[in-house]
Amino acid sequence: MVARDRAGATVNHVLPEFSKDTLANVLQPVLAEDTLLCSDGLSVYKAFAADAGMVHKMVNLSAGIRVVEKVFHIQNVNAYHSRFKTWLRRFNGVATKYLPNYLGWYRWLDKNAVTIHPTEAFLCLGG
Repeated sequence: MVARDRAGATVNHVLPEFSKDTLANVLQPVLAEDTLLCSDGLSVYKAFAADAGMVHKMVNLSAGIRVVEKVFHIQNVNAYHSRFKTWLRRFNGVATKYLPNYLGWYRWLDKNAVTIHPTEAFLCLGG
């Protein structure tokens, strides 16, 4: 699960289950009270936003609705997913138990606009 604001602040987690309670545990500590949630049309987001008292804007990609009210979209998250998957390919697969580590590593690289090849990273750590 990835949550990202327009300024690039990012939260990503491997969730034990995809439920409104899990979203609440992960997102409520990092979201401001006046947060507007924009998501795809999954009902769990709607339930989470309602419980949290958040305004919620949903895009409906399957119906071709990618932007709501000319400003609300999820392209920031989709672009992040794309960059993450491209970066992750170089490792030729990652064990699920290590995925949180890779998410954290990539989140730092993305935030700091740093590109590091895996061998460079290991050389830095070892030397």
